Amino acid sequence: MARMTMIEAVRSAMDISMGRDDDVVVFGEDVGYFGGVFRATQGLQAKYGKTRCFDTPISESGIVGTAIGMAAYGLKPCVEIQFADYMYPAYDQITQEAARIRYRSNGDFTCPIVLRMPTGGGIFGGQTHSQSPEALFTHVCGLKVIVPSNPYDAKGLLISAIEDPDPVMFLEPKRLYNGPFDGHHDRAVTPWSKHELGEVPEGHYTIPIGKAEIRRPGKGVTIIAYGTMVHVALAAAEETGIDAEIIDLRSLLPLDLDTIVRSVSKTGRCVVVHEATLTSGFGAEVAALVQEHCFYHLEAPVVRVAGWDTPYPHAQEWDYFPGPARVGRALTEVMEA
Repeated sequence: MARMTMIEAVRSAMDISMGRDDDVVVFGEDVGYFGGVFRATQGLQAKYGKTRCFDTPISESGIVGTAIGMAAYGLKPCVEIQFADYMYPAYDQITQEAARIRYRSNGDFTCPIVLRMPTGGGIFGGQTHSQSPEALFTHVCGLKVIVPSNPYDAKGLLISAIEDPDPVMFLEPKRLYNGPFDGHHDRAVTPWSKHELGEVPEGHYTIPIGKAEIRRPGKGVTIIAYGTMVHVALAAAEETGIDAEIIDLRSLLPLDLDTIVRSVSKTGRCVVVHEATLTSGFGAEVAALVQEHCFYHLEAPVVRVAGWDTPYPHAQEWDYFPGPARVGRALTEVMEA
């Protein structure tokens, strides 16, 4: 089986989808000749031509508005927002138009668009290149929200997203593009070529949207995470020696509540980890669901580990970033409660 980075897996998903379906188009800022700021679309314009992979003006609202119009016409746009931080000018188009087309038309129209966007920190990008806005989308009825943690999932989920008839927000943790970063910024990152989840089929395959994956079985405590934080959680469990079961949500909306409930009912303890700001972050929704569905199984309060309630700080990046030490302290806290 081929070994791919997450960038290569994402590119392969678009390549496979464009080859199978002439209605799939790719566009965004610098995605054509240049191949995207992270090179995720490299080679697609040369292979499929300028009418199916092309550059746009620097206008996120224009990119998303155009994608919505194309989707209503019958095309399947897979567009790139260069950084998740740049999506705010398009938020009106995403939430007021794309998310509501099926509802407003009583099912006569759908909006099969995918909005790819690099998300999260860990690259010294500061406040405008490091945000994690997933909770802003999970609150909106009509959207689906995906955050993969590895190349294998990224390709299978992106193909599923492109083939889905409804709008999908596909958030790619940029710190994972080249390797499974576990929060230890002072260590070299193991490349995906040496990780089992770097093995990616070269052909077409899909992963169901809305299905979580247990990355590490355990009986002492459940850690619920997604994206980069899955690898941070794995490192924290290993370093503390705590028998933690780690759930990689992969899909935030729809959410695999059944897997969460089964795990927490078994372990009796729960730690939720995400990189985004703590207040009103997606972890709050997860914690509320755990309390609602697992209350009589809980042996300790649900604990959240997340970013600070501040803009993403450049100078204090590694204090803001939830690393293994912070997750480890939370694990110890719930185990001793």
